[in-house]
Formats: sequence, C-alpha cells, structure tokens
Amino acid sequence: MNYEEVLDKLETGELRSANKTENGWEANIEVKQAILESFKNGTNTSFEGIYEGFVDKHNLPPRFFEPEDGVRLVPGGSSVRRGAYVASGVIIMPPAYVNVGAYVDEGSMVDSHALVGSCAQIGKNVHLSAGVQIGGVLEPVGMNPVIIEDDCFIGAGAVIVEGILVKSQAVIAPGVVLSKSIPVYDAVNEEVRERGAEIPEGAVVIPGTRPMNSEWAKNEGLSMACPIIVKYRDDNSNASLELEEALR
Repeated sequence: MNYEEVLDKLETGELRSANKTENGWEANIEVKQAILESFKNGTNTSFEGIYEGFVDKHNLPPRFFEPEDGVRLVPGGSSVRRGAYVASGVIIMPPAYVNVGAYVDEGSMVDSHALVGSCAQIGKNVHLSAGVQIGGVLEPVGMNPVIIEDDCFIGAGAVIVEGILVKSQAVIAPGVVLSKSIPVYDAVNEEVRERGAEIPEGAVVIPGTRPMNSEWAKNEGLSMACPIIVKYRDDNSNASLELEEALR
C-alpha cells in the first residue's frame, strides 16, 4: 500500500499504529514508515475556509466530520489531522489536537488544551482531562507509542510520554508525569517499578517526591518528582468517577 492508502485505513480504523497481540502491544512499523513517507512527499500549502491562514503539508489536511460520524467536535480551535481515527461517541472540547496516526476509541473525551500525539492509542471510555499531554512517538519506528487502555482517567495537566503503557482502569492524578526516565514507586506492593515500566491495571497514581542522595542535595533538602501508586481501584474510587458520566 502507498502512504495515501495507509492514511485512509488509519482514518477508518482498519489499520492502527500499534496493535495488541498475545505478547502485548507492538508498534506497526509499516504504518509508521508510511506516515513518515507522507511527510517526505508533502509540500507546504495554505488552506482555505475555516483554516485560512494556516500552512501544513498538502497531503495532511485537517479532518472534517459529519453528524452521522457520531463525533462531537465542539467549535473553538480544535483540530484532528489526516490519518487519525476518532470513533463514534468521542467528544473533543476546544482547543484540542489529535495528530496523525492517533487512535481515539468509542466514548472517550479529549478535553480542553489536551494533545493526543502522533500514533498515540487511546482506548474506550477514556477521559483525557484539561491540559493532558499524550506524547507522540513516530521515530524510532519500532518503538511503541503512548498507549492508554480502556476506562482510564487521566487527570488535568498530566504528561505521559516516551511510549508509556497505561493499562485499563488506571487513574492518573492531575500533574503526574510519566516517562521512561522516571521510576514509579508502588506504595501498595512496596516496590520500585523499573524505569519505563507500564502502569498496572487499576492503579491510582499521584504525583510525589523522593529525596536526592548526594550529600549536597541532602544538605539542601532537595527532592525529585516521581509518580507514586497509592492504591488500586475499588468501589469507592470508582464511585468518585461517576461525575464523568453525569457530565456527558
């Protein structure tokens, strides 16, 4: 397939930038290569109509939706780029951006000032709160993008980058930063999860700190930011998220 066919199939959901297999999530290298090919073959052009004054690659224009698509793209500066899949029942509040190769599944919300980066995979019934940054991973092509599985709640201002996997039903509190350079501290199981490890199913993660070890840092009372798993979801924590459904 040429890159145009790949972009078409990404928009219908027939192809994805990453797929869940028996061995876990795996990047779709051919798809990511095709997206990179579209960049190489694109030339800058100006757009007309509501996008007048903007310039981008001619072959990666913003997507348009019709009521029958079932997507609620609220006016006010949001954009979904060519080659991104947005399922029926998704709500996108302004301003928000969904980049090429991304996948946003049924019933999810992309709130104001949220970014879904290139090739990021967002599952069903996920809430990306205001200001959430989901990083994109196009290169290296074999690296998994950020993946947020079904029924996750990502709090305002959270940043998730570098191919981190957040497993189903996890709750990421506002302000948490997840990247492969930051270890995750599991206060429930009393262990330090290796750098870049996935966030387990149902984990509730809050922003925390840990002391720095050098003598100078100790004398200065310095600490480093780190994510901490403080609990795993139960009936009480699920009840606290019912407001999400009420707001729909």
